[in-house]
Amino acid sequence: MKPESHIQQTGRPFNGAEFLASLNDGRAVYYAGERVENVTAHPAFKNAAASVAAMYDALHAEETKDKLCWATDTGNGGYTHKFFRYARSPQELLEQRDAIAEWARMSYGWMGRTADYKAAFGDVLGANPEFYGDFADNARTWYQRIQENCLYLNHAIVNPPIDRNKPSDEVKDVYVHVTRETSDGIYVNGAKVVATNSALTHYNFIGQTAVQDIGDDPDFALLFITPMNANGVKLISRVSYEKNATDTASPFDYPLSSRFDENDAILILENVFIPWEDVLIYKDKQKLMQWGFAAGFGRLYPLQACTRFAVKLDFMAGLLEQALECTGAIDFRNVGAELGEVVAWRNLFWSITDHMCLAAEEWKSGAWLPPTESAFNYRAFAPMAYDKICHIIKTTAASGLIYLPGSHLDLKNPQLNTDLARYCRGSGDISHLERIKIMKLLWDAVGSEFGGRHHLYELNYAGTADAIRLQCLGSARATGSMAKMRQLSQQCMEDYDLNGWTNPTDS
Repeated sequence: MKPESHIQQTGRPFNGAEFLASLNDGRAVYYAGERVENVTAHPAFKNAAASVAAMYDALHAEETKDKLCWATDTGNGGYTHKFFRYARSPQELLEQRDAIAEWARMSYGWMGRTADYKAAFGDVLGANPEFYGDFADNARTWYQRIQENCLYLNHAIVNPPIDRNKPSDEVKDVYVHVTRETSDGIYVNGAKVVATNSALTHYNFIGQTAVQDIGDDPDFALLFITPMNANGVKLISRVSYEKNATDTASPFDYPLSSRFDENDAILILENVFIPWEDVLIYKDKQKLMQWGFAAGFGRLYPLQACTRFAVKLDFMAGLLEQALECTGAIDFRNVGAELGEVVAWRNLFWSITDHMCLAAEEWKSGAWLPPTESAFNYRAFAPMAYDKICHIIKTTAASGLIYLPGSHLDLKNPQLNTDLARYCRGSGDISHLERIKIMKLLWDAVGSEFGGRHHLYELNYAGTADAIRLQCLGSARATGSMAKMRQLSQQCMEDYDLNGWTNPTDS
């Protein structure tokens, strides 16, 4: 049974209830040594699942539908989230950006792998199916399915960092590879990490990030899609910050952890059958090496990523100002300057999204994609920004992040509440309840296990820093912009020699 079979009305994507029902499909998700019977009801996943379901409901709500949706281009006469249909103009890219932001604000920017992330993959399948050669029809079919239903795809593309001293053909017990080919499809074995939020997705896209890892063995040169409930697919999840928060505390104590935790996992494939219709690249290392940018995904997904990140910085800048008002430090010159830097970083990423849209270039099939420069700029600067912003928060809010009661229950104890009202009130007539609420939220953002995971996530989101910077350099050389930069510096040097100016400007 396909996930979209749960949709009870033709011509529209999932609503929240249908989305939740579609996840109760027998998938093999393991948490704390036990198989999870239903991820939508399990305390490690249910609040995150409900948060995603709310996003699907917003596709149909009167107050948000027009902001989020437009007509499909598949001929079904229906509607879809704007980012699930490829844009045909810079203006449509701007509309997509705003729809992405609308969804992102529902999690305050804290859910990075929502369904619109992989919608970028669906879009370029539709715009450039020919890239996939013999599998072009597969790309067309998946574009239609993803768009019409707003299917929730994730990807798992990172090889476990194991036995890096060995050639790839000696780690077939680890890396995803073909074990058998039949007339109906292929069988694969291996594992991937980090599989963020895969427990709540319909399908997983399996590919490669570091093609050098696979050597010359064609069995590793694969790109395919598999349903999360396929026989042999298994997820082993990390600790759930959601479960820990709700078991030991309350949303008041951990408002982000308890609601927006995108559980990461180890994805294991054990003799998993992949029908030919779900294969996109097969035993073709050259095409796999080209895929990221030649197929378009590497240029389009940063629009979703950068927009979501900008929304997150909106949240962090606003919350930091509230926190600094609580501590009474807001009017200190140095503290105000630090807050101003956070605002400047926020402004930078919103301006990058503007450039992604307004400087877009026409591509395949009338699709428009962001320029590579803005995609690379986001990827290079986001880790720097997030690291610096977390540092600013911790040094300006300082002990205010720690000087807090351990539990909401302290506030429900009349005697303790009286003490807290006196000793934990904020500056400027801010009540103790409001101050504690603000500071607990900020702690969850940057100091809790959830906050620490997000710091790690943003630092490594787009890959290793060296690789990203080398891509910036490679792009500048490939597009000719580096040559123009050199031309300008060379022109300057030609204006003078050992004897002085060769092109005097005085009369």
